[in-house]
Amino acid sequence: MRTARYKGAALLRTCLSIRRLDQSPVTTAIRINKFFTEQGLCSRREADRLVESGVITVNGQVAKLGDRVSPADVIARDGQVISWGTSPLYIKYHKPVGVTTTSEPHIERNIIAEIGHPERIFPIGRLDKDSSGLILLTNDGNIVNEILRAEFGHEREYIVEVDRPFDPVFLGQMSHGVVILGSKTKPCRVMPIGRNRFRIVLIEGRNRQIRRMCQALGYRVTALHRVRIMHVTVEGLSVGAWKELTVQEREELLEAVGRSSSE
Repeated sequence: MRTARYKGAALLRTCLSIRRLDQSPVTTAIRINKFFTEQGLCSRREADRLVESGVITVNGQVAKLGDRVSPADVIARDGQVISWGTSPLYIKYHKPVGVTTTSEPHIERNIIAEIGHPERIFPIGRLDKDSSGLILLTNDGNIVNEILRAEFGHEREYIVEVDRPFDPVFLGQMSHGVVILGSKTKPCRVMPIGRNRFRIVLIEGRNRQIRRMCQALGYRVTALHRVRIMHVTVEGLSVGAWKELTVQEREELLEAVGRSSSE
């Protein structure tokens, strides 16, 4: 009888042990190329090239395409360990009129307070308080200048409404460049979409550029809405809403700014 009770107790302990193991948290592994994009190091395509070149190791073993990794793994490039740091965030926000593009907490309706994200983020560039539309935000300080610098030619698209009907001469002058702030703006694409509304695509971002261009030609902007930055659009994002970039948007962003794994 005593032997039977002992065996029963041992069986119970074993079952409880198995149950505890089953209930332990499981860390979900991710593909190694996704690890590189989540750390803001490079695009998945570039990560695949690095893996194929044999310079990436996981726990001392040369990595292979499709390998899955977790925070328990030691990942290195040319022997240099890459830490599992805070993942870079890339957010798109549909800014309403009245929100100020600033991180200063004392400014009423500042963009950071309006979004209310739990992590520290900041806007990439600006959009006037009286303007609406797409703006990008991030916690990745290294990418900001790469997006904003005019010599990179990254496009920004707007829909603009002015106070009176314009003519073809106005459109031609806008597209060829207008002197503001002491110098001529770069050529741009301008397309009419109404008697006093047009679409404009810029590759530079001077302070209040579109408003100043129109003012120099005798027009006043009554509404300005940004619909696109590079390949990222505001389509499907309601006014005041934000969301993280999709995997595809994020990868294209990294590739467009020439982000390499060495940065």
